[in-house]
Amino acid sequence: MESVGRLAGGIAHDFNNLLTVINGYTEMILPEMEFGTIGRKWVEEVKEAGHRAATLTRQLLAFSRQQVLEPQVLDVNAATQNIAKFLRRLIGEDINLVLCLGAEVSKVHMDPGQLDQVIMNLGVNARDAMAEGGELTIETRDVVRKEPAGGAGNRLPPGRYVVLTVRDTGCGMTEEVQTRIFEPFFTTKEPGKGTGLGLATVYGIVNQSGGHIEVLSKSGQGTTLNIYLPGVEDEVSGLREPAPLRPEHLRGTETILLVEDDEMVRKLAQTILEGQGYTVLEARNANEALHIGQEHAGPIHLLLTDTIMPGLNGPELAERFLAGRPGTNVLFTSGYTDRTRAYTGRSQFERCFLQKPFTAATLTRKIREILDSQQKPVAANSRSKAA
Repeated sequence: MESVGRLAGGIAHDFNNLLTVINGYTEMILPEMEFGTIGRKWVEEVKEAGHRAATLTRQLLAFSRQQVLEPQVLDVNAATQNIAKFLRRLIGEDINLVLCLGAEVSKVHMDPGQLDQVIMNLGVNARDAMAEGGELTIETRDVVRKEPAGGAGNRLPPGRYVVLTVRDTGCGMTEEVQTRIFEPFFTTKEPGKGTGLGLATVYGIVNQSGGHIEVLSKSGQGTTLNIYLPGVEDEVSGLREPAPLRPEHLRGTETILLVEDDEMVRKLAQTILEGQGYTVLEARNANEALHIGQEHAGPIHLLLTDTIMPGLNGPELAERFLAGRPGTNVLFTSGYTDRTRAYTGRSQFERCFLQKPFTAATLTRKIREILDSQQKPVAANSRSKAA
């Protein structure tokens, strides 16, 4: 499973570069096309397909534990109650949804979107296993493990865990099927009825969160999945929404050094940024970027660099670059996250990250947020001169 995960993550990384180009250009083409034309309709279909493909790559990244996370301290009971409102609409009226939420259940530390994914994916799988109706039960409770538990490849250390149980009265699974349910693209559904990524995604999320999945099922007797998540005693995190930015506030006059080894992605980003008024200096690798940093006479307000590159990686480039230009802001991009976190977790740059595939809107918004919030000396001098 680990080998399959590495393969899935590598595929997702390559697809993310391609989808950055596909989604980025379709987003820029659409405003130039007249409403109601057949050409615009076709481009809208391409955009929709691109977004669906991006969702699939996010599922692959979740399976391979390479998804970008924004973990928070969460109340599992509250999250379950919220997502149950949507789940009831999905499972249909012939399936009874029962919530049995334990009292004083511990909090967990994970990405709220991923917790929602786990519950929704398990709920939808349970629905498909109850073609003639039935009962879907979601339970929460605390357990304290005094001894290591779990399979040989995924042992739970002793400690307190929140157990999220999803139980159905459906058709159940044979032992043979149970050995393969977490494999990406494995499905027992008819062609066109499922991608085989639902349980694979759950597997990746739970493992990435330091948890474990226990499967109990027999053919014709339903299925129970117990999700073990490490419990924490911290207070529930508050939700932080970024301040909205108007389109005119996404423009800028600063100079950006763009470092990207994929030519198509580099040309797209350059086109987007120059269209918003920025001056763009481009480099194919870290060596070219360092040379530009030494030779360019004017200020460089932002270093926009891919994270995983041949030779020096993005954070290594940033450290060397800032040694000579300490006033420069930094923004990393990547289709990976496991290696990205390994590199950026050691430095001050971790929060300055944009996941691929990005669009013109997400790229320019992130750049503007960084340039406006950092208040570096170089940016301040540039703005006074521009004014």
